[in-house]
This record gives sequence, C-alpha cells and structure tokens, in this order.
Amino acid sequence: MELDDALETFILESRELLEDMENALLGVEGADEKDEMVNAIFRAAHTIKGSSGLFSLDHIVAFTHVVESVLDRVRAGKLKIADQLVVLLLACCDHIGNLVNAVAGGDHEGNTELNEQGEPLTAQLRAYLDGPKTAPPAMPGTVAHPQAEQVKRINANTVNADHWHISIRFAGDVLQNGMDPLSFIRYLGTMGRITGIATLTDTLPSAQQMDPELCYLGFEIAFQTTADKSAIEKVFEFVREDSRLLILPPHSLIAEYISLISQQQGENARLGDMLVQCGTLTPQELDLALNAQYETPNKPIGTILVEQGSVQPEVVDAALIKQKQVKEMGAAESRSIRVDADKLDGLINLVGELIIAGASVNLIAHRAKVTELAEATSKLSTLVEEVRDSALQLRMVKIGATFGRFQRVVHDVSRDLGKDIILVIDGEDTELDKTVVEKIGDPLMHLVRNSMDHGIESAEIRAARGKPEQGTLKLNAFHDSGAIVITVQDDGGGLKRERILAKAIERGLVEAGHHLSDAEVYALIFEPGFSTAEKVTNLSGRGVGLDVVKRNITALRGTVSISSEDGVGTMVTVRLPLTLAIIDGFLVGVDKSVYAIALDMIEECVAFSAEPGHDYTNLRGQVLPFIRLRELFSVPGKPAKGENIVVLKHAGHKAGLVVDTLLGEFQTVIKPLGKMFYQSKCISGSTILGSGDVALILDVPALVNQAMARGVQPLLS
Repeated sequence: MELDDALETFILESRELLEDMENALLGVEGADEKDEMVNAIFRAAHTIKGSSGLFSLDHIVAFTHVVESVLDRVRAGKLKIADQLVVLLLACCDHIGNLVNAVAGGDHEGNTELNEQGEPLTAQLRAYLDGPKTAPPAMPGTVAHPQAEQVKRINANTVNADHWHISIRFAGDVLQNGMDPLSFIRYLGTMGRITGIATLTDTLPSAQQMDPELCYLGFEIAFQTTADKSAIEKVFEFVREDSRLLILPPHSLIAEYISLISQQQGENARLGDMLVQCGTLTPQELDLALNAQYETPNKPIGTILVEQGSVQPEVVDAALIKQKQVKEMGAAESRSIRVDADKLDGLINLVGELIIAGASVNLIAHRAKVTELAEATSKLSTLVEEVRDSALQLRMVKIGATFGRFQRVVHDVSRDLGKDIILVIDGEDTELDKTVVEKIGDPLMHLVRNSMDHGIESAEIRAARGKPEQGTLKLNAFHDSGAIVITVQDDGGGLKRERILAKAIERGLVEAGHHLSDAEVYALIFEPGFSTAEKVTNLSGRGVGLDVVKRNITALRGTVSISSEDGVGTMVTVRLPLTLAIIDGFLVGVDKSVYAIALDMIEECVAFSAEPGHDYTNLRGQVLPFIRLRELFSVPGKPAKGENIVVLKHAGHKAGLVVDTLLGEFQTVIKPLGKMFYQSKCISGSTILGSGDVALILDVPALVNQAMARGVQPLLS
C-alpha cells in the first residue's frame, strides 16, 4: 500500500472512530453497563493516537494523549463520567475531527490557529488529571503473604510511580545449585531502578530446623524500567523452572496491552498467541498454562492464565473480545466488499441505458412479428429488470446513520436553549437511495432545530401545563406506497393558527376573510421570509430555513406537510421517492403525447364515467375528484372515445386522472428536466421510450394537490 493510500485509510478510519466515540459519549450517561462503553471510547482515542504516530502527526498524538489519560482515569474508577465531562470530551472529539480534516487538506504539521483552539480544551483536561490521587487497587493475581503489610508499605511508598511488580520465590535448593538470589536482584537493577523491595520470610523455619544450604526467602519488588516483560523474565532465566515467578505490569501498560490487542491484524485468533504478541504474556508462561490445560482440558486457557497470575483479567477479556471480532470480521469480509460510490453511480447509469436499449429492441421485435425474437426480447427484458433491481439495491442504505447525527445536535442545542430534551429514534433500519440520504440531512437538521427552538417549551412552562419537564423529539421513518416517509414530531406547544394567519394577512400572502383549512394555514410557514418569532436568536427568528427545507425536498421530488394541535405538539411529514434513478412506471396517452406515472402511486384504472361538467365521479359509492390531463396540459383536439380514469394515491388521499389510452407498464429511467422547465407544474422529470421519443413523468403529489385546489376534498384511503 502506498503512503498516500495508507494516509487516506487513516483519515477514513479516524472519522469512523470519532463518530463511534461521539455516539458512545452521548449514550454513556443513560447506559446501564457503562464500563464497556467507556472502554470503547478509550479504545477509539487510543487507536487514533497510535495511528497518528505512524504518520508522525505529533500534534494529534499530543492532544489525543491527554484525552486518553483522562479516559484512563475514568476506566480505573478514579473519575466519574458526568455531564460536564461528557460535554468536554465531545468538544475534544470535534477538535480531533478538525485536526484530521486539516491533515486531509494537506496540513500535516498542525496550523497555529487550530493548535490554539485546542489549548483551552487541554487545560480543562489537565484539571481532571491534576486532581487528588488515590492509591491504586491491588493488582489481580498477587499472592497473599504474612508480610502483606510490608508489601503494602512498598506500594504506598511508590504510589505515584507507575512500576512493575515482581514477585519471586526461589527454589529451596537454589544455593546448592550455585546460584546467589541477591545476584539476580543486583542484575535486575542494571535494567532499571528498584523503587521498593520487601524480603518475605513466611517459609523461614525455626533456628533448630534451618538448613544453611537451603533458601527460604522470597522478594516482592517494585521496579521501574523501559524493558518489556520478556526481558525482565530473562533475568531469572537460570532459576525460572524451579522458582515461582510472577511479573505484573504497570497499570499504564495494562491499557497499552488492551490497545495493542485491539489493533492486532491478521487471522490469528488464538488467545495465547494474541497475548504473547502484545507483550503481556511470555512464551514460557504460555507453555506453563498449556501444560496445566493438558491436565484440566475443560478449563479455558484464559482462566488458567488469570489463576496463575500471568495476565490481568481485563487483558484476557479484551483478547476474548478481539478474538470474537476477528472471527466475525473474517466471516463478514467473505460476504462483502467496498465499492467506490462513483463506480456504483456509473453502473446505475449503464443499467439505465441498457433499459432504454432493451425497450427499443423489444419494440422492433414486436413490429417484426417474429415469434422467436419476441420471446428472446421478453426474456431479455426480465433479466434486465432483475439487473436493475440488484443494481438499485446496491445503492440502498439505512437512514439510521443520518438519524444518529441528530443525537449530538439535540445534546448541544438543548443545552444552548436551556431545555431538557430527549431524542427518540424509530425506523432507523429503513432503507432508501444513497443520493436521497445525502441530500435529506440538511433539511432534517432545520426541522429538528426548529422543533427544539419553537416547538418544545421551557421546563417551567411545561410544568405549569402539567407536562413532563423533559421534552421529547421523535424521528421516524417508514415505507409507504413506493415512497419513504420521515416524520419529525415534538410534544411542544403546537403551532398557533391564528398568529400564523394574522402574519400571512399582514404580509399579503392571504386575503382577509378568505377561508383556509388548518393544513393550508400551517403550510404558510414554508413561505420565504415567514416568521412569527418575537425575537431573533442565533437559531431562529429571521425567517430563513423552512423555505429552504421545502425547496430542497421539492428538488428531491418529495413533499412536506405539517399537522399540529395546540398544546399537544407538531408533526412535520416528509415524503420522498425511494430512488432518483429508475422506477417501475405506467404509460398513459393523451392524443399523441405519452406520459409516465410511478406505478407505486397508482391504485387502479377504471373506465371513465361522470356527469357532464362535473370534475368528480362515483367510485363504488364514494366521490372521486379527477383532473383531465388534456385540459391540464392544453392538448388540442377532442377527447377519445372510451376514456379511462387512473386512480392515484398519495399521503392517504386519492384523486383521478382522465386519459385517452392506457399503454401499460414500462421500466422508467428518470432523466432530469432542464432549467427551462424547473417551474413546470405537475411534471417531475422525463424518460426515453423504446421508440426514442421523450415522455414526461407526471408529479403525482402535485396532481393530487391540483384536485384539492378545485374545491373537492380527495377521498381518504
């Protein structure tokens, strides 16, 4: 892998880790099991720090190291993960993200402005590190001795030192074999500094029973060194087999071991090998554990290592988690592959051209009236349809990632507003086209912020109205009639109908005395510059936002509507097409013109019947308003005999469309309209027919609204 490719991978992985870190921070306070989430946050920070070091990004390493140190104190139980610390760590996530983005832009040294932005955060982090220190808990695996108090005093004298703890029990015949126990301790001192030592005499017999050629002493040693565990063990190499040796790493190294385990690559999923590779276990210790397992085959190797005191339980747990991840990743990698989005878009475009070419071949086959050719083209059409569905499915992504971004928005904005608001997400597994997902994020951001600012009241007002002090904002997504529906709902005070209407009359948007339905009144807030806010804040009051929301949603061939109840809350409903590329369509004709309608929005087709001069018909005992497509587009000529009504459905309503002929289903490749036609109503795009002619794609929501404007309410489905 080239350096540029590796750096790009680092940037992508860092952004993913920061996103995971942010999500964990937002959920850790309310989580029942906080330890695993704290560990995940720590691992994310440590991985970013380690990866940054590989590319000599020292400014990222320096800042992330301080973050990691604070998180290490949280993991050790010395700091409580509370709201103030969560807010600080979220700000640190943002700063690390800015540093990574700067690297992506070519700044590998860290500009002065960015570094200065990080200094206040570093100062706040160090305030947590400079707090009162407490003695660390006893390390797991330490053997109890009668001289435990003496050992405890050693630990107390070295409490501020992060040291190795060496426990050595020499074999009784070590002197007879020509070995001097003190020589091993003196040699140990050449590799570092012995900061504390306790001589244990718990096995020392009475003077009458003592053999001067035997060794009865043991030693508990506090040792500071840069050497690894294997090097320390080699000091006692000549007495290793006959003596009892226990080497426990400093607390800081335990976190290091866990991080090294999480970063291990490859297919090696054996627990012992993983522990040896990260340095927490030596090959000799592993051999002893494997021999013990041979005698007790039903006991897991991890349990044996902990019982022997060779490895701390948390390190074994991290290795077991990594072992599971390696196995799952291996299975997942065999089923999936990453594809560049541009290549995928190119594939969709080629499939679209294939559909158009297939339609042309199919038309030629029917004109030629060759049975074999018609059968072959029919089979080809079926295969092309399957290829189309498969290609479109590749671009379908879950909306949960977009919804997840708003956890942070709600967390931060609610604090800025001084409100207590919780976000409830539902339907995060709902899938839609990647292009739609990318473009719907900003409109949803406006709606969420608007609901928090205007919709949900302050805690005092909510309490006075008998509501819970904590406001609730709900995001939901679901499929309906070939479209995706996204709702943003709050339990606030609702929209003030009379205030909106008065403001609209004042601005000349509505004539005084003109009757409007609730939906029509609420829709006025999407007009450019419309606002009923009494004061301007940094979030709202300037009348900028909701008109942009409507414009962006309309550009996606979607619709937006509002329902509200005074004192109860407001719900904004956004309806979007599942895809912007290829749809199943239905062709209709008026005179020589051909139009396409999304098949999912057609309820049924019936023969035309209506009283002269009426714009509605009787559909099985119910009133169905309709629009004559010939009149709508001013198509010259008289209606054909045997007209048909296409019954359309949208947002729970139905309306009819009167056409001359029904031409059947057609795989419709959506082509955008030119800028000249952007203002054309009731048309959402175009498609190319097999004959090479262009057919306009009808905008069903606009047609239904057109039927409503004629003064006849559409049927409720």
